[in-house]
Amino acid sequence: MKKIEAIIRPEKLEEVKDALGKYNIQGLTVSQVVGCGLQKGRVGVYRGNEYSINLLPKIKLEIVISDYQVEDVVDIIKEAAYTGAIGDGKIFILPVENAFRIRTGESGQDAL
Repeated sequence: MKKIEAIIRPEKLEEVKDALGKYNIQGLTVSQVVGCGLQKGRVGVYRGNEYSINLLPKIKLEIVISDYQVEDVVDIIKEAAYTGAIGDGKIFILPVENAFRIRTGESGQDAL
């Protein structure tokens, strides 16, 4: 099993969710996060004063899937989240040792 963590633009969340739903990915966790990378933030103006915003709002998706699904899911996220501009995000893939469904006690692949 693998865990995919994807950091994407907030406005791309619905597109990514819809694309994953078509691939029958049903379990995912969505968190609102802030961060910075190459995008470096932006300059805002409040009451005539400029200020720097270097942590931008992003969405973090977490999905645990079977090994054979990784390539397809990564491709789906890359395609749905793409704008071509700096700040499109990142995708991380991590190994998952085990998973448990609390309600039934199932473990491993059965818990997904």
